[in-house]
Amino acid sequence: MPGTTRRDTPPPRTGSNETDVLRGLLGYLRTSIAAKVDGAPEPQVRTAAVPSGTNLLGLLNHLTFVERSLFLGEHVTDWQATFHAAPADSVADVVARYRDAVKRADDVLDGCTDLGAPVPRPRTARPAPSIRWALAHMIEETGRHAGHADIIRELIDGTTGR
Repeated sequence: MPGTTRRDTPPPRTGSNETDVLRGLLGYLRTSIAAKVDGAPEPQVRTAAVPSGTNLLGLLNHLTFVERSLFLGEHVTDWQATFHAAPADSVADVVARYRDAVKRADDVLDGCTDLGAPVPRPRTARPAPSIRWALAHMIEETGRHAGHADIIRELIDGTTGR
């Protein structure tokens, strides 16, 4: 299967303070997974690659919901459903929605200077986590699914690299 080998971009060398390190690594992972989905062919982008039903477009759709829940306080009633994009959604639609969620989350984070403070989001039934925890969790969540996306994209069309 012919594929594209992308340049393997290493993680960024960020500043020495904790906020710059966490946000730099998260930004790197966000860019990596969006690039992995952007331009992926239909219908393979939404076809289950493993018995669990995981598919490339669903991974990015899920991360959009996680970003909006964690940093914007949006409520998600069915997390399992977030792993599938709507049939009418194109790859470009899902990528654009993800990038919008990331921009909105970054706008919130830009105003945060104390990593120990709770994420400033609208009141919900559950307390907001600390900014430090939210950033660490989003790095873990995005990194985990970026790894899944790497494998699925290579299975789809042979494309590798970050």
